[in-house]
Amino acid sequence: MRVVFLTHNYPRHAGDVPGAFLHPLATALTGRGHDVRVVAPADRGRDGREALDGVPVRRVHYAAPERENLAYDGNMQGEVRSPSGLLALRALILALREGARREAAGAEGETVVHAHWWIPAGLALPRELPRLVTLHGTDGRLLERRAALRWLGRRVLRRARIVTAVSEDLAAAVVRVTHRRDVMSRVQPMPIDSRDRPWSRGGGGIVVVARLTKQKRVDLAIRTMAELDGPLTIVGDGPERPALERLVASLKLQSRVRFTGLLPGCDVARELGTADVMLFPAVNEGFGLAAIEALIAGVPVVVCRDGGGVVSAVQSHGGGIVTDPMPGALAGAVRTSRTPARRVSARMAGERWRDELAPDVVAERFEGWYREAIRG
Repeated sequence: MRVVFLTHNYPRHAGDVPGAFLHPLATALTGRGHDVRVVAPADRGRDGREALDGVPVRRVHYAAPERENLAYDGNMQGEVRSPSGLLALRALILALREGARREAAGAEGETVVHAHWWIPAGLALPRELPRLVTLHGTDGRLLERRAALRWLGRRVLRRARIVTAVSEDLAAAVVRVTHRRDVMSRVQPMPIDSRDRPWSRGGGGIVVVARLTKQKRVDLAIRTMAELDGPLTIVGDGPERPALERLVASLKLQSRVRFTGLLPGCDVARELGTADVMLFPAVNEGFGLAAIEALIAGVPVVVCRDGGGVVSAVQSHGGGIVTDPMPGALAGAVRTSRTPARRVSARMAGERWRDELAPDVVAERFEGWYREAIRG
């Protein structure tokens, strides 16, 4: 079977962070004998066809090099608010569609196109090919934000033969907008290759792993530290970092709060390998992959009641505490998470997640859905 991934984010090199959670699925499918290809945007003029761990990746041009900035940096929503940004988005959709057709051409057997995120990749799906769409998070929130986006999303998701989501929360959003309920039986997070990931030995304090945006509410984690002892490590980068650094200074926490910036997956695993607790204060999260990665390391996780898909994720196997999005409540939950019983619970939950999200297990599920899409 030829499987064409269509996405606006895919690692540009080994250790690259954008779209990194798609790569284990691609390599697992390749290992199972499928011909997997990826179509993704060029990055400021860097295009061409390359291979990453044996997976061919086609980077497509869609604008002048200085305007090819809609992918990889997490700035797409801001960029498309301008007329030039909208034109670049339209060109990106057309370029992705043409790239998918080229990668599908000449296949000797069955072919399916798998769009990751309904916008922009879902909008780029060629109608003549079997197609599947997976919602990952931000695209699910967009479905219920504006009437025009609901209309667009409804068209994409009703036309797709198969729709999957990485969490029940996102699947429910699809049901509300499109009324197609089959997505509720196709909830599947992306795989995590945990073979070389260590179990946490503790002693490193509290950790936050997130893109530094308002939706992640890292400021809430910093305010929580004013009520706790010990260090906080913030792994990630983004537009909110200057404001967060100013908040740390205003609370006089510079000696206890460390910003690492963006780290590749192996270094994130190393940080989790010494963490005592993960704080995950995000609101309306699609799935919360970072929280599950913490559990896979045996690190207890504290999330907020309004966290979206991450709430059911940490409750499904235990290992997490759900509390109110207030510093006092979060601080109390962190103290509870530091008990030996909570560490044992997190380790048990991590073992179950390691089994469920093993790349080969997840790839087998998607194989079945690809065959459904091909049968129509």
